[in-house]
Amino acid sequence: MTKIGKFITFEGPEGSGKSTQAAKLAERLKADGFEVIVTREPGGTAVGEAIRNILQHDSAGEGMPASTEILLFEASRAALMETVIKPALDKGTWVICDRFSDSTTVYQGYGRGYDIDTLLSLNETATQGAEPDLTILLDLEVDESFKRLEKRNSEAGTELDRMEREDRSFHERVRGGYLEIAAKFHGRCYIIDGSLDSDVVEEAVWSVVNDRFNGGMNED
Repeated sequence: MTKIGKFITFEGPEGSGKSTQAAKLAERLKADGFEVIVTREPGGTAVGEAIRNILQHDSAGEGMPASTEILLFEASRAALMETVIKPALDKGTWVICDRFSDSTTVYQGYGRGYDIDTLLSLNETATQGAEPDLTILLDLEVDESFKRLEKRNSEAGTELDRMEREDRSFHERVRGGYLEIAAKFHGRCYIIDGSLDSDVVEEAVWSVVNDRFNGGMNED
């Protein structure tokens, strides 16, 4: 049996635990003998990380039109797909990504009101038509999201980034968008309650991965 690389994405509102759970899943897969890489959006490449700095931390020193924001996300995604994700999958490596194209659809579409069909077309170009084998949505109510962001930034001595500074209505639209996408693409998306204890979420994620890929996770 030949091990085939799988592409798993984590999505969810701010503070839902995506990065933590992506790392936990990677460690469990590695312990089972799989080759795994963890990456993130925006970022994951030198170009992508530079774009991330502009998008998250206002490093350009000025605001940006919605179309500019979208194209920067897509540019980062295209670089990640071409130089990291596709080569890894072709070698049979599992790829776990902290955010992917669903984030753009939700944040710039549902959140900012940009045309969804246009976003889907841009996403398809940037991803070369590739879709995750599995998307895990860590759902979190906005009140809890705000509490976690406040706690995290207080402990780290950091400030909210551009997306985190958006008002409550924006974040409510984002959460609603995620739930709508999960319902529409229920064959790919699984919802897990992100407010649960981290260890409980970890076990739920592991159960979903095993169920989705039939336990052995090997294919001819």
